[in-house]
Amino acid sequence: MEGQELGKLLPLWSAVPFVLLLLSIAILPLTAPHFWEKNRNKALVSALFGLPVALYLATWVSPELASFAQQCLNIGVPVCVNGAGVDVIVKTALEYFSFILLLWALFTISGGIVIRGSFAGTPEVNTIFLAIGAVLASFIGTTGASMLLIRPLLRANAPRQRKSHIVIFFIFLVSNTGGLLTPLGDPPLFLGFLKGVPFEWTLRLSPQWLLVCGSLLLIFYIWDSVVFRAEDIRRPGDLDEMVLPRQPFQIIGARNFLLLGGVVLTIYLLGTFHLEHGMHELVLCSAMIALGALSWRLSDKSWRAENHFSWGPIIEVAVVFAGIFVTMIPALLILNARSSELGLKEPWQFFWATGLLSSFLDNAPTYLAMAATAAGLQGISAETPNYLGQLIEIEAGATFLAAIACGAVFMGANTYIGNGPNFMVKAIAESEHVKMPSFFGYMVYSIVILLPIFALVTWVFFR
Repeated sequence: MEGQELGKLLPLWSAVPFVLLLLSIAILPLTAPHFWEKNRNKALVSALFGLPVALYLATWVSPELASFAQQCLNIGVPVCVNGAGVDVIVKTALEYFSFILLLWALFTISGGIVIRGSFAGTPEVNTIFLAIGAVLASFIGTTGASMLLIRPLLRANAPRQRKSHIVIFFIFLVSNTGGLLTPLGDPPLFLGFLKGVPFEWTLRLSPQWLLVCGSLLLIFYIWDSVVFRAEDIRRPGDLDEMVLPRQPFQIIGARNFLLLGGVVLTIYLLGTFHLEHGMHELVLCSAMIALGALSWRLSDKSWRAENHFSWGPIIEVAVVFAGIFVTMIPALLILNARSSELGLKEPWQFFWATGLLSSFLDNAPTYLAMAATAAGLQGISAETPNYLGQLIEIEAGATFLAAIACGAVFMGANTYIGNGPNFMVKAIAESEHVKMPSFFGYMVYSIVILLPIFALVTWVFFR
């Protein structure tokens, strides 16, 4: 049974475990902080909600199939009814291992790169740092840029007391909105590339990228300046002097940049050469394991010690996202099957629908579901090879896809789970004793800061 057919038959309540898991991620750090701080307990919560969903899908049989099986049995015809969701579970498992091993490789490789000196945690330097990260995100991916830059940024701001806002804007800019300009920036754009969108097409989204990233950098500079000066007044001594670098600029472990390039090259080549399902994931996982292991072998232990490297953050992401990947299967299947029922007809509707769904669901399949809906409006079948390439040849279709791409990439910043690097950056910051806001606390920042900017994007580009 195809995933879309399964999505039409699944009951809406099958998405309830996903909602409950999200609520657990949001509430448990507040109500049971000592319980939640252990990765073992996070794994238990993920299993509590994920295993029933996996079992349900693996053994689920549609009413029509069950009736047919019963008729066959009544007339003595042997029949074997397999769980209709087994194929979907296997596919999701392959996607999960590809996702987590990519994160693991980038986490391991970047942990072997030490950037010393020359960084002062002043508003000016922090703003330049975020701007560089936003540019890098489009070329080495939001995950690669996040893992490369978060540690030196935290180290530069170590003397400061209030710095959670710096990490929040880092997530906004480097882990999400910066990755809009190439298919290497974010998974939805890479899927678009696989479906026929030319590699350079996303460069046409530069005006949207400039508006969002420029607005965020301006807001951050003003915000950080106010916080910096207030802290400077309250604390004895001169904060400017406390955060000035005392080492010459130096990059240690530069050989890891070659391995980082190997990750990017692997992703690009796998998108260029279309391998069979399963083989694609096998090659990707094997390459990530090899590159990560090579980095571990070639990097001096003292480099990782200087970065305060530990496996805790990647383990946290792995166990939490294991539950998310499983529990969101029904939600994604239902969305994919019923997206045409959402009544989307205007670019701004596609922008907001894609974005809000991408805030909580995996933005890559959400992008494909919305793109298929847009293609249908233009009379293009999503079953057609390279159907998105045909879609952008139509002016209205190109506008629809631009809105979908912007929604998927930009609004992944709305929550901690909207994009893979978000949770990883949060975990790394907390391991460095930065007090980060809760799930809902983070959403307050995104609502107050991001939604007005997205409203401006709507008015300028997609109304």
